[in-house]
Amino acid sequence: MESVRMQDTAPRERPRWWTELLLVVVVYAAYTGGRLLVRGGEPTAVENGLAILRAEKLLRLNAEHPLNRLFTEHAWLGIPADFAYASLHYLVTPAILVWLFRRRTARYRAARTWLMLSTLLGLVGFTLVPTCPPRLLDAGHGFVDTMAQYSVYGWWGGEASAPRGLGGMTNQYAAMPSLHVGWALWCGVMLWRHGRTPLLRWLGVAYPLLTTFVVMGTANHYFLDAVAGAAVMGLGLALTRPFIRLADRVRERLTPLPGAAKSSIADGNVSAGCETSEGERIPGQRTRTDTAASATASAAAGASAGDRADADAGAGDGAPAAAR
Repeated sequence: MESVRMQDTAPRERPRWWTELLLVVVVYAAYTGGRLLVRGGEPTAVENGLAILRAEKLLRLNAEHPLNRLFTEHAWLGIPADFAYASLHYLVTPAILVWLFRRRTARYRAARTWLMLSTLLGLVGFTLVPTCPPRLLDAGHGFVDTMAQYSVYGWWGGEASAPRGLGGMTNQYAAMPSLHVGWALWCGVMLWRHGRTPLLRWLGVAYPLLTTFVVMGTANHYFLDAVAGAAVMGLGLALTRPFIRLADRVRERLTPLPGAAKSSIADGNVSAGCETSEGERIPGQRTRTDTAASATASAAAGASAGDRADADAGAGDGAPAAAR
Protein backbone atom coordinates (compact mmCIF):
# COMPACT_ATOMS: atom_id res chain seq x y z
CA MET A 1 0.00 0.00 0.00
CA GLU A 2 2.88 2.31 0.74
CA SER A 3 4.11 2.00 -2.85
CA VAL A 4 0.94 3.55 -4.27
CA ARG A 5 0.57 6.42 -1.86
CA MET A 6 0.86 9.86 -3.31
CA GLN A 7 4.08 11.77 -2.86
CA ASP A 8 3.69 14.12 0.07
CA THR A 9 7.06 15.80 -0.11
CA ALA A 10 7.09 19.49 -0.98
CA PRO A 11 8.19 20.49 -4.45
CA ARG A 12 11.46 22.32 -4.86
CA GLU A 13 9.68 25.54 -5.72
CA ARG A 14 6.15 26.85 -5.91
CA PRO A 15 4.65 26.17 -9.35
CA ARG A 16 3.94 29.19 -11.51
CA TRP A 17 0.20 29.70 -11.94
CA TRP A 18 0.41 30.49 -15.63
CA THR A 19 2.42 27.36 -16.47
CA GLU A 20 -0.04 25.26 -14.49
CA LEU A 21 -2.98 26.83 -16.28
CA LEU A 22 -1.34 26.21 -19.64
CA LEU A 23 -0.66 22.58 -18.70
CA VAL A 24 -4.27 22.01 -17.65
CA VAL A 25 -5.54 23.57 -20.88
CA VAL A 26 -3.21 21.44 -23.01
CA VAL A 27 -4.17 18.18 -21.27
CA TYR A 28 -7.89 18.96 -21.41
CA ALA A 29 -7.62 19.92 -25.10
CA ALA A 30 -5.82 16.64 -25.78
CA TYR A 31 -8.52 14.77 -23.87
CA THR A 32 -11.38 16.49 -25.72
CA GLY A 33 -9.73 16.28 -29.12
CA GLY A 34 -8.75 12.66 -28.52
CA ARG A 35 -12.35 11.72 -27.76
CA LEU A 36 -13.37 13.11 -31.14
CA LEU A 37 -10.54 11.47 -33.06
CA VAL A 38 -11.07 7.99 -31.63
CA ARG A 39 -14.77 7.67 -32.32
CA GLY A 40 -15.60 4.01 -32.68
CA GLY A 41 -18.09 2.55 -35.10
CA GLU A 42 -21.66 2.39 -33.82
CA PRO A 43 -22.06 -1.42 -34.22
CA THR A 44 -18.92 -2.08 -32.14
CA ALA A 45 -19.96 0.43 -29.49
CA VAL A 46 -23.47 -1.03 -29.24
CA GLU A 47 -22.12 -4.57 -28.94
CA ASN A 48 -19.72 -3.49 -26.19
CA GLY A 49 -22.56 -1.78 -24.33
CA LEU A 50 -24.77 -4.86 -24.54
CA ALA A 51 -21.89 -7.06 -23.38
CA ILE A 52 -21.49 -4.89 -20.28
CA LEU A 53 -25.22 -5.02 -19.63
CA ARG A 54 -25.25 -8.81 -19.90
CA ALA A 55 -22.27 -9.10 -17.55
CA GLU A 56 -24.01 -6.89 -14.97
CA LYS A 57 -27.19 -8.97 -15.12
CA LEU A 58 -25.14 -12.12 -14.69
CA LEU A 59 -23.42 -10.62 -11.65
CA ARG A 60 -26.68 -9.10 -10.37
CA LEU A 61 -25.16 -5.61 -10.50
CA ASN A 62 -27.79 -4.05 -12.75
CA ALA A 63 -28.73 -0.97 -10.70
CA GLU A 64 -29.19 1.29 -13.75
CA HIS A 65 -32.79 0.30 -14.49
CA PRO A 66 -34.33 1.14 -11.10
CA LEU A 67 -32.36 4.38 -10.82
CA ASN A 68 -33.29 5.42 -14.35
CA ARG A 69 -36.99 4.77 -13.67
CA LEU A 70 -36.74 6.82 -10.47
CA PHE A 71 -35.23 9.79 -12.30
CA THR A 72 -37.64 9.67 -15.24
CA GLU A 73 -40.76 9.35 -13.07
CA HIS A 74 -39.79 12.11 -10.61
CA ALA A 75 -38.69 15.35 -12.24
CA TRP A 76 -37.60 16.81 -8.91
CA LEU A 77 -34.85 14.15 -8.94
CA GLY A 78 -34.21 13.90 -12.67
CA ILE A 79 -33.74 17.61 -13.43
CA PRO A 80 -31.15 18.30 -10.67
CA ALA A 81 -29.38 15.07 -11.67
CA ASP A 82 -29.11 16.29 -15.27
CA PHE A 83 -27.72 19.63 -14.14
CA ALA A 84 -25.23 17.83 -11.92
CA TYR A 85 -24.12 15.55 -14.76
CA ALA A 86 -23.74 18.44 -17.22
CA SER A 87 -21.84 20.84 -15.00
CA LEU A 88 -20.33 19.64 -11.72
CA HIS A 89 -17.25 17.93 -13.15
CA TYR A 90 -16.42 21.18 -15.00
CA LEU A 91 -16.78 23.23 -11.80
CA VAL A 92 -15.74 21.11 -8.82
CA THR A 93 -12.57 19.58 -10.30
CA PRO A 94 -10.95 22.92 -11.33
CA ALA A 95 -12.05 24.50 -8.03
CA ILE A 96 -10.25 21.82 -6.02
CA LEU A 97 -7.15 22.17 -8.22
CA VAL A 98 -7.07 25.91 -7.48
CA TRP A 99 -7.65 25.27 -3.77
CA LEU A 100 -4.73 22.84 -3.65
CA PHE A 101 -2.51 25.26 -5.58
CA ARG A 102 -3.23 28.11 -3.18
CA ARG A 103 -3.64 26.37 0.17
CA ARG A 104 -1.88 22.98 -0.11
CA THR A 105 1.09 23.79 -2.31
CA ALA A 106 3.19 20.91 -1.01
CA ARG A 107 0.50 18.45 -2.14
CA TYR A 108 -0.44 20.14 -5.39
CA ARG A 109 2.13 18.66 -7.77
CA ALA A 110 1.36 15.04 -6.92
CA ALA A 111 -2.40 15.66 -7.00
CA ARG A 112 -2.25 17.39 -10.39
CA THR A 113 -0.04 14.67 -11.84
CA TRP A 114 -2.39 11.96 -10.60
CA LEU A 115 -5.42 13.65 -12.18
CA MET A 116 -3.76 14.21 -15.55
CA LEU A 117 -2.24 10.74 -15.85
CA SER A 118 -5.61 9.18 -15.06
CA THR A 119 -7.33 11.38 -17.63
CA LEU A 120 -4.92 10.28 -20.34
CA LEU A 121 -5.42 6.65 -19.30
CA GLY A 122 -9.15 7.18 -19.68
CA LEU A 123 -8.57 8.34 -23.23
CA VAL A 124 -6.82 5.02 -23.90
CA GLY A 125 -9.94 3.27 -22.63
CA PHE A 126 -12.17 5.26 -25.00
CA THR A 127 -9.88 4.22 -27.85
CA LEU A 128 -9.77 0.53 -27.07
CA VAL A 129 -13.36 0.04 -25.89
CA PRO A 130 -15.85 2.37 -27.61
CA THR A 131 -19.06 1.83 -25.65
CA CYS A 132 -22.66 2.81 -26.27
CA PRO A 133 -24.18 4.27 -23.09
CA PRO A 134 -27.52 2.90 -21.85
CA ARG A 135 -29.49 5.93 -23.10
CA LEU A 136 -28.49 5.20 -26.72
CA LEU A 137 -29.52 1.53 -26.68
CA ASP A 138 -32.70 0.45 -28.37
CA ALA A 139 -35.79 1.45 -26.37
CA GLY A 140 -36.55 -2.24 -25.87
CA HIS A 141 -33.76 -2.41 -23.31
CA GLY A 142 -35.79 -0.20 -20.98
CA PHE A 143 -33.66 2.95 -20.65
CA VAL A 144 -34.85 6.57 -20.99
CA ASP A 145 -32.49 9.43 -21.82
CA THR A 146 -33.23 11.88 -19.01
CA MET A 147 -31.06 14.55 -20.65
CA ALA A 148 -33.39 14.51 -23.64
CA GLN A 149 -36.51 14.20 -21.48
CA TYR A 150 -35.67 17.31 -19.43
CA SER A 151 -33.74 19.24 -22.09
CA VAL A 152 -36.24 22.13 -21.98
CA TYR A 153 -34.99 22.93 -18.48
CA GLY A 154 -31.29 23.17 -19.36
CA TRP A 155 -28.83 24.19 -22.03
CA TRP A 156 -28.25 20.70 -23.36
CA GLY A 157 -30.04 18.95 -26.19
CA GLY A 158 -30.60 15.29 -26.89
CA GLU A 159 -26.92 14.52 -27.49
CA ALA A 160 -25.20 13.91 -24.17
CA SER A 161 -24.52 17.04 -22.10
CA ALA A 162 -23.34 19.16 -25.02
CA PRO A 163 -25.14 22.49 -25.58
CA ARG A 164 -27.88 22.46 -28.18
CA GLY A 165 -26.48 22.34 -31.69
CA LEU A 166 -23.03 21.20 -30.54
CA GLY A 167 -23.73 17.50 -30.18
CA GLY A 168 -21.37 16.78 -33.05
CA MET A 169 -18.52 18.17 -30.94
CA THR A 170 -18.61 15.25 -28.52
CA ASN A 171 -18.08 11.50 -28.74
CA GLN A 172 -21.22 9.88 -27.37
CA TYR A 173 -19.59 6.44 -27.35
CA ALA A 174 -16.88 7.39 -24.83
CA ALA A 175 -18.61 5.74 -21.89
CA MET A 176 -15.96 3.26 -20.71
CA PRO A 177 -14.45 4.23 -18.31
CA SER A 178 -16.58 6.90 -16.62
CA LEU A 179 -14.28 9.83 -15.95
CA HIS A 180 -17.22 11.62 -14.33
CA VAL A 181 -16.85 9.05 -11.56
CA GLY A 182 -13.04 9.02 -11.79
CA TRP A 183 -12.72 12.78 -11.40
CA ALA A 184 -15.29 12.80 -8.61
CA LEU A 185 -13.27 10.12 -6.80
CA TRP A 186 -10.14 12.27 -7.15
CA CYS A 187 -12.03 15.25 -5.72
CA GLY A 188 -13.28 13.14 -2.85
CA VAL A 189 -9.80 11.91 -1.96
CA MET A 190 -8.45 15.45 -2.02
CA LEU A 191 -11.20 16.72 0.27
CA TRP A 192 -10.81 13.78 2.65
CA ARG A 193 -7.02 13.94 2.88
CA HIS A 194 -6.50 17.69 2.90
CA GLY A 195 -9.75 19.10 4.24
CA ARG A 196 -9.49 20.32 7.82
CA THR A 197 -13.15 20.35 8.74
CA PRO A 198 -15.68 17.53 9.16
CA LEU A 199 -17.87 19.15 6.47
CA LEU A 200 -15.16 18.93 3.82
CA ARG A 201 -14.45 15.32 4.67
CA TRP A 202 -18.14 14.48 4.55
CA LEU A 203 -18.35 16.08 1.12
CA GLY A 204 -15.30 14.06 0.10
CA VAL A 205 -17.29 10.88 0.75
CA ALA A 206 -20.64 12.11 -0.59
CA TYR A 207 -19.51 13.63 -3.88
CA PRO A 208 -18.17 10.44 -5.58
CA LEU A 209 -21.18 8.44 -4.39
CA LEU A 210 -23.62 11.07 -5.63
CA THR A 211 -21.85 11.21 -8.99
CA THR A 212 -22.07 7.43 -9.36
CA PHE A 213 -25.84 7.50 -8.78
CA VAL A 214 -26.24 10.42 -11.19
CA VAL A 215 -24.36 8.85 -14.10
CA MET A 216 -26.38 5.64 -13.78
CA GLY A 217 -29.75 7.27 -13.12
CA THR A 218 -29.44 9.55 -16.16
CA ALA A 219 -28.56 6.46 -18.28
CA ASN A 220 -25.20 7.91 -19.28
CA HIS A 221 -23.09 5.09 -17.81
CA TYR A 222 -23.28 1.51 -16.64
CA PHE A 223 -22.21 0.52 -13.15
CA LEU A 224 -19.15 -1.20 -14.60
CA ASP A 225 -18.23 2.08 -16.31
CA ALA A 226 -18.08 3.62 -12.84
CA VAL A 227 -15.96 0.72 -11.58
CA ALA A 228 -13.61 1.20 -14.53
CA GLY A 229 -13.37 4.92 -13.77
CA ALA A 230 -12.26 4.12 -10.22
CA ALA A 231 -9.78 1.53 -11.54
CA VAL A 232 -8.26 4.08 -13.93
CA MET A 233 -7.78 6.48 -11.04
CA GLY A 234 -6.08 3.71 -9.05
CA LEU A 235 -3.69 3.00 -11.90
CA GLY A 236 -2.98 6.70 -12.31
CA LEU A 237 -2.20 6.94 -8.59
CA ALA A 238 0.23 4.02 -8.85
CA LEU A 239 2.05 5.73 -11.72
CA THR A 240 2.22 9.16 -10.09
CA ARG A 241 5.39 8.75 -8.00
CA PRO A 242 7.42 7.00 -10.75
CA PHE A 243 6.35 9.70 -13.20
CA ILE A 244 7.40 12.49 -10.84
CA ARG A 245 10.79 10.85 -10.26
CA LEU A 246 11.30 10.52 -14.01
CA ALA A 247 10.32 14.14 -14.56
CA ASP A 248 12.79 15.25 -11.85
CA ARG A 249 15.63 13.30 -13.49
CA VAL A 250 14.88 14.84 -16.88
CA ARG A 251 14.76 18.32 -15.37
CA GLU A 252 18.06 17.80 -13.56
CA ARG A 253 19.72 16.73 -16.79
CA LEU A 254 18.37 19.70 -18.74
CA THR A 255 18.83 22.37 -16.06
CA PRO A 256 22.34 23.31 -14.78
CA LEU A 257 22.73 23.33 -11.03
CA PRO A 258 22.40 26.93 -9.76
CA GLY A 259 25.30 26.55 -7.29
CA ALA A 260 27.83 25.16 -9.78
CA ALA A 261 29.50 28.49 -10.58
CA LYS A 262 29.63 29.56 -6.93
CA SER A 263 31.19 26.29 -5.83
CA SER A 264 33.84 26.59 -8.55
CA ILE A 265 34.85 30.06 -7.32
CA ALA A 266 34.89 28.85 -3.72
CA ASP A 267 37.25 26.04 -4.73
CA GLY A 268 39.59 28.54 -6.43
CA ASN A 269 38.62 27.40 -9.92
CA VAL A 270 37.37 30.71 -11.24
CA SER A 271 37.29 29.35 -14.76
CA ALA A 272 34.51 26.93 -13.63
CA GLY A 273 36.25 24.09 -15.42
CA CYS A 274 37.09 26.00 -18.62
CA GLU A 275 40.87 25.83 -19.33
CA THR A 276 43.03 26.90 -22.27
CA SER A 277 45.49 24.52 -23.88
CA GLU A 278 49.22 24.82 -23.25
CA GLY A 279 50.73 27.81 -25.00
CA GLU A 280 47.33 29.31 -25.84
CA ARG A 281 46.60 32.85 -24.68
CA ILE A 282 43.29 34.65 -24.44
CA PRO A 283 43.25 38.30 -25.64
CA GLY A 284 45.10 40.56 -23.19
CA GLN A 285 46.61 37.66 -21.26
CA ARG A 286 50.29 38.16 -20.11
CA THR A 287 52.68 35.24 -20.19
CA ARG A 288 55.11 34.40 -17.42
CA THR A 289 58.02 35.78 -19.52
CA ASP A 290 56.23 39.11 -19.95
CA THR A 291 55.57 39.23 -16.23
CA ALA A 292 59.21 38.50 -15.33
CA ALA A 293 60.53 41.14 -17.76
CA SER A 294 58.15 43.70 -16.36
CA ALA A 295 59.23 42.91 -12.82
CA THR A 296 62.96 43.28 -13.76
CA ALA A 297 62.34 46.63 -15.43
CA SER A 298 60.44 47.87 -12.40
CA ALA A 299 63.26 46.83 -10.07
CA ALA A 300 65.88 48.59 -12.23
CA ALA A 301 63.83 51.75 -12.34
CA GLY A 302 63.46 51.65 -8.57
CA ALA A 303 67.22 51.27 -8.09
CA SER A 304 68.02 54.21 -10.42
CA ALA A 305 65.57 56.40 -8.58
CA GLY A 306 67.22 55.45 -5.27
CA ASP A 307 70.69 56.37 -6.54
CA ARG A 308 69.46 59.78 -7.66
CA ALA A 309 67.85 60.34 -4.29
CA ASP A 310 71.14 59.54 -2.51
CA ALA A 311 73.05 61.93 -4.76
CA ASP A 312 70.62 64.73 -4.09
CA ALA A 313 70.90 64.10 -0.38
CA GLY A 314 74.66 64.35 -0.57
CA ALA A 315 74.49 67.67 -2.45
CA GLY A 316 72.38 69.06 0.35
CA ASP A 317 75.27 68.41 2.77
CA GLY A 318 77.61 70.78 0.92
CA ALA A 319 79.05 68.30 -1.60
CA PRO A 320 78.78 69.22 -5.21
CA ALA A 321 75.96 67.54 -7.01
CA ALA A 322 76.86 65.04 -9.67
CA ALA A 323 76.60 66.29 -13.17
CA ARG A 324 73.49 65.13 -14.96
